[in-house]
Amino acid sequence: MKYFLIAGEPSGDMHAATLMAKIKNNDPHAEFCYLGGDLMQAEGGKLLKHYREMAYMGILPVLLNLRKINHNLSFAEQNLLQFNPDILILIDYPGFNLRIAKFSKKHGIKTAYYISPKVWAWKTKRVYKIKKYIDKMYTIFPFETSFYSQYNYPVTYVGNPVWDLIQKEHEKPNDAKLFRKQNKLNDKPIIALLAGSRNDEINNLLPAMEEVAALNSECQFVIAGAPGKDEAYYRNLLKTEIPVVFKQTYTLLRNSEAAIVASGTATLETALLKIPQVVVYKMGMGWLLEKFRNVILKTDFFSLVNLVAEKEVVKELFQSMVTPEIINNELDKILNNEQHRLAILKSYDEIIDKLHSEGAAKKAARDIVKSIKE
Repeated sequence: MKYFLIAGEPSGDMHAATLMAKIKNNDPHAEFCYLGGDLMQAEGGKLLKHYREMAYMGILPVLLNLRKINHNLSFAEQNLLQFNPDILILIDYPGFNLRIAKFSKKHGIKTAYYISPKVWAWKTKRVYKIKKYIDKMYTIFPFETSFYSQYNYPVTYVGNPVWDLIQKEHEKPNDAKLFRKQNKLNDKPIIALLAGSRNDEINNLLPAMEEVAALNSECQFVIAGAPGKDEAYYRNLLKTEIPVVFKQTYTLLRNSEAAIVASGTATLETALLKIPQVVVYKMGMGWLLEKFRNVILKTDFFSLVNLVAEKEVVKELFQSMVTPEIINNELDKILNNEQHRLAILKSYDEIIDKLHSEGAAKKAARDIVKSIKE
C-alpha cells in the first residue's frame, strides 16, 4: 500500500521515521512518499522536500515567507495527487497540514493525523477543521482524549513516542568520562543548552543563554546542536567559545546537572531523562502574543512538562521574561536549592507514570494499516 507523509520539523521527522518503520512491519510492501527529513529518508521511499525548506515559526517569519509557504502547499498538493496514496499521514505541523488535509478530503484520500496539533492550548477553532478533514486522530497525551470528547470527536490514544525513545536511551550505557573526552569538555558541571531547531527560534533564545553562561564560570555550558545545523552556523551567532555537540542531545542531557530548554518536545525529553530544567519561549513579534496571552492561550501552562503534570513542575519563562538575569535566577535555584531540585525530580516521576507506553508508533501503525484495509 502507498503512504504519503508530511512532517515539517525535526521532531516530526523523528516520529514519522519511527512510524514508517512500524508500518513496514505490518505492510512489508509499503511505498512511502513524503515531505520530511533525513530520518524518514533513512527508512526508504522518496523524499520530496526537506523540512528545512518548510519550517517557519512565529508571526513575522510566516508573514515574510508567505510566498514560499504557498509554493510548498502547491508542491505538496501536486505530488499528493501524483502519488495517489492509500492514505495521507500528517505529523503535527498544523498550519500547513490542515490545509493539505482539506485538499486531501476534497480528492477522496483518507487522512490520518499522528500527534495531534496543540489545539487544546491555542487556536481551538482548528478542532472543527480536524473533525471535518481528519478521518483518524492518534493522540499522545492522556488529557487530549477528554479535550476532544468535548467536541464529540473520538480519538485514539496510543501512548507517547517520546517515552518510548527515552526508554531505549536508558538501556544504553552512559560513559561520562568518554563523553567529555570525545567532545573536549572539562570536569566542570555541565549545563545543557537546547535552543530549539528553527533559525528564528535559535536567534531569539541563544543570546540570552550565552549571557547566562557568562554569569556562571563554575559551570560548563554546552549547546545541543540542532539537526541540519553545523559548527559554523553556531559560531556565527556566538560571541564566546561555548562548545556545541551534534547528534548527542540525549547523551548531553544525561551528563548534565541542569538544562535551559526551548519550549517544545525537548522539554518532555529532558523531563523523562530526569534533568531539572528552565523552559524558555520567545518569538518574533511575541510581544503581541504576550499582551493577549490570556485571550490566545487556553491553558495555564505552555510547556509539555507542566501540561502533562497539570501543575507547575518547571519554571516557564515567556517572551519579556527571557532575560539572562531571570534565567540565571531560576538556574541557581535548581543548582543550589536541594529541596527545589528534589521537588522537580519527584514530579518527573509522576509524569513518567502518566506517559508509560508500550509503543505509540507500533499501535498507530497497526491501526493505520488496518484502517486502509477496511
